[in-house]
Amino acid sequence: MAEVIVSTVVKQLAEITKKEIQKELRLVRGVKKEILHLSSELTTISNVLEDAERRGYKEKSIQHWLNKLEETSYDIADVLDEWKYAMLKLRIEGPKLKVCLSIPSSCLFFKKVTIRHDIATKIKGLKESLDMVVNEKDRYNFIEAQPVATRKSDRVKSTSLIDVSEIQGREYDKDVLVSKLILEGASQEESGPRVISIVGTGGIGKTTLAQLVYNDDQVTNSFKKKIWICVSDVSDEAKIAKGIVEQVEGSSPNLNELESLLKSLADSVSGEKFLLVLDDIWTEYCTKWEPLKSSLKCGGPGSKILITTRSERVARMMGTTENGIHHLGQLSDKDCWLLMRRLAFLERTDADCKKLQDIGKKIANKCKGLPLAAKVLGGHLRFKDTMEEWENVLNNEIWQMEEVKVELFPHLFLGYNELSPALKLCFSYCAVFPKDSVIHVANLIKMWMAQGYLSSGESTSDLEFRGKEYFDNLRMRSFFQDFKKYKNHATCKMHDIVHDFARFLRNNKRHNMEDPNGRVEATTNEPFHFWNPSSVPEIKVYRSLICNFELPNSRLIKSLRVLMVSNWADINIVVEDLIHLRYLDLNHKIGPIKFPQKVFKLYNLETLSLSSCWLKEIPKEIGNLVNLRHLNLSYNEFISELPETICNLHNLYTLNLECCYCLVKLPKGIDRLVNLTHIPNFGTSNLVHIPQGLEQLTGLRTLNCYNVGRGSSKLGYLNKLDKLSGFLELNIDLHDTEDVVKAQKAELRNKMDIETLKLEFDDSMEKTDKAEPVRNDVMEALQPSPNLLSLEIDSYNGTKFPGWITSSLDHLISL
Repeated sequence: MAEVIVSTVVKQLAEITKKEIQKELRLVRGVKKEILHLSSELTTISNVLEDAERRGYKEKSIQHWLNKLEETSYDIADVLDEWKYAMLKLRIEGPKLKVCLSIPSSCLFFKKVTIRHDIATKIKGLKESLDMVVNEKDRYNFIEAQPVATRKSDRVKSTSLIDVSEIQGREYDKDVLVSKLILEGASQEESGPRVISIVGTGGIGKTTLAQLVYNDDQVTNSFKKKIWICVSDVSDEAKIAKGIVEQVEGSSPNLNELESLLKSLADSVSGEKFLLVLDDIWTEYCTKWEPLKSSLKCGGPGSKILITTRSERVARMMGTTENGIHHLGQLSDKDCWLLMRRLAFLERTDADCKKLQDIGKKIANKCKGLPLAAKVLGGHLRFKDTMEEWENVLNNEIWQMEEVKVELFPHLFLGYNELSPALKLCFSYCAVFPKDSVIHVANLIKMWMAQGYLSSGESTSDLEFRGKEYFDNLRMRSFFQDFKKYKNHATCKMHDIVHDFARFLRNNKRHNMEDPNGRVEATTNEPFHFWNPSSVPEIKVYRSLICNFELPNSRLIKSLRVLMVSNWADINIVVEDLIHLRYLDLNHKIGPIKFPQKVFKLYNLETLSLSSCWLKEIPKEIGNLVNLRHLNLSYNEFISELPETICNLHNLYTLNLECCYCLVKLPKGIDRLVNLTHIPNFGTSNLVHIPQGLEQLTGLRTLNCYNVGRGSSKLGYLNKLDKLSGFLELNIDLHDTEDVVKAQKAELRNKMDIETLKLEFDDSMEKTDKAEPVRNDVMEALQPSPNLLSLEIDSYNGTKFPGWITSSLDHLISL
């Protein structure tokens, strides 16, 4: 994880040196040399971080060294951040001070010099700290990063052998897969054997299910040849080919060249109806799979390939259709208990079993349907004889148990170690959420962004795209579950054991972290999102705080990047110390409370969420937050207008106005928000005054509700907004013949990315001979793009449907 922080800081240092010619960032004497030194040292040290991270989970001294490196890197980032903040503060507040206090320009100049001197002193101190870390590095004889192909595999080899009596709760899954294997033939689009995939997280029982299916009598009778290959080393296609030939022919071919092996493989399965199980596939590169797949095409009709993998990407790469992917779910608590009981009660008396049964069932519930966890805990409890010992297991966090670290987490490490350094950091960060939380994907990506995990210095759209890629990558590898997609957002959850694993990864980084009084903090079972004094180390590790109670002393949280807080009263006390804050969530306050004005001094803030805060107006000082990218004002139903100063937020990317029921108008200078890309605004039926400047926002992708006819909004303002996508609702109040021209100017047919269109009419026209053709012609002019998937028409009083409704909507699936 230190690798990502180090690379981010190196990038920041490079940006500083590039900007030194600018007046506000000109380096004082000697600091440029120090910055170049810091950059050089960090670049050098990054070459050995892969080996250090790998060894650090087992060697505490190395983990301690990594902690010091990461803390020093964060300290460097904080100092650079302070520099940026101080200069930004002068830029925003300086002119006001000159006007209000008549401070001469020489005084402001002196203040700038003072700031630079303070920063220079801190940077020189950090150089000394980093030099100590670099010198200590040589003690550990780290090796530089190896190519992927040369790394050793830590995976345990599986076989097809299984004791069926030890399996619980997989009868339904087995029946589904058996039917797919013996009843379903290949479709006309498929060439060669059909691929069936078992997909699920580590420890969920994919291999066990494959073994059950492989040894089923119906399956055995349906295939002439059965082959089991454990694909632990994904890069060795020759080894896999040789293994298949050996099992089919009964002897190992005396061949080493891949070309010869593939020919031998094709000959051995030619015309034979076979079942090939490829257990534990990881690689997502189709170039590794295609040669083998081509050699297997000559198998007999009805041949099948059954694979197990943690990644849905792998399943799709292997050619599995949607119907061929079997997502393996969790066991019931009852089945987990039966698995755990088999081991825990081995050789116990009936009296002991009866005494421990109730508490045992509660422990089994902690497995959350993960059979491997049930087995590990069962083996652990087998040597616990007293009720007190069993209660201790029940009351402890799973990730703190030594047996779990040794027997369960290595299975999760396999998938974790396949991730890039940035993905590792993004995954482990998710332990910041309470267990069983519904995680809003967009918010999670903004938190990653606030922490610098998605890199820095790039456009918001680039960072958002990378964040979505990271999330999809983790989801497809089964690190998330219960993924649900809605109109404007998506949610997911983490399995409790996966969450425990993330906590374990972050917990490793807490060794020897001291509190401000010099005491080493003890590990606490209390999750850090409920503030208590013993959670200081976790705040430092995550640089995030989800606080439902009183905020801690500002000294303890001054490095926060992410803060979610319920108590507004505390904010004004500490807010000016939170200069590094990038993400602030003040959502869901109960009752109207005076807004904490000091929030508008958080000049580094990138995300500000004020959803459901009972606000009646937005203070004009919001325009000071010049780095703001995401502003969430949703569900503030009393706001009627937005201040013009919002148009100072030139970096604003998302302006969420959903369910601002009383909002009537947008600010006149909205065209100045040149980066505005998303305006989610479901439930804004009174928003009837939209300025003409909207038509200048040609990068706009989201605008859910657009009301015309009752105010100053015009359909023609949509003319150039051809990037609009997703859902668009047009509420149209018809008046006269000019409405036809306005509808034509909207040119909906050019908006190729709109998937769902709702046309709702509020007909104010009198019943005259002119009314009927206007209604019909407006509808004809509102022709959508041929890519439309769903169309809804409400309260239309015309006498005929438009011609395009049957002639051009080739992809429509809902009307």
